[in-house]
Amino acid sequence: MAMAMPATGTRARSATRCAADARVIWHPSPNIGLRRGGVCPDMIVLHYTAMVTAEAALERLCDPSAEVSAHYLICPKGRVWHLVDEAARAWHAGAGQWGDVTDVNSRSIGIELANTGAEPFPEPQMVALEALLGAVMARWAIAPARVIAHSDMAPARKGDPGPRFDWRRLARQGLSIWPEGGDRAAPAQFARDAQRFGYVRAEGVSEADILRAFRLRFRPHVTGPLDLQDCAMMADLAARFAVDRAAPSA
Repeated sequence: MAMAMPATGTRARSATRCAADARVIWHPSPNIGLRRGGVCPDMIVLHYTAMVTAEAALERLCDPSAEVSAHYLICPKGRVWHLVDEAARAWHAGAGQWGDVTDVNSRSIGIELANTGAEPFPEPQMVALEALLGAVMARWAIAPARVIAHSDMAPARKGDPGPRFDWRRLARQGLSIWPEGGDRAAPAQFARDAQRFGYVRAEGVSEADILRAFRLRFRPHVTGPLDLQDCAMMADLAARFAVDRAAPSA
């Protein structure tokens, strides 16, 4: 069982952070632990809740029997609930991998967006997310390339935040990244470039799963077999944003 974070200092930091933004509400979840190996977060993972209401998601993320949590939950109207102190380990990512990072929970901040996955993300929610991302990235010196989708690190089993999420909008503000077309690349290079960018062919993950995850994020309305545009975009991501293989592997 994961150990709870000490209350001293943690609550003070959280209260101070919430006081700085009246729309951020400190609502602690019991589902937390220590970041293994003493690592600091250097990634952010974005999710959707896949639940009908934000309140239902909030209840589940704070239910000890559910054994899930996230650092933040953002409702469609832009209200932000702060559930787990950023220094602590939330239980949002589950099994998966990004680059050499196999314990994504220990290395990341998890942000849940209240959305079923079937509807657009409202403007107030996106504005609140952008403000939160900017603050978290500044606090922990997190690079835009380290803001990823849940589906990126678990391509065989997850699809969030899904095809309705506007990743290009975040990239325009320096809060994520976006590929350029670049020179055409051969289909044979797609798997290699995907690995360089961060996608991992772990056990149970196929190349088709990786193509699906890539398209969910970068080409959400494209279907069918791998094409030359997929290859060119992945080659550009690999060239400009190759995952840091020298980072700790916690």
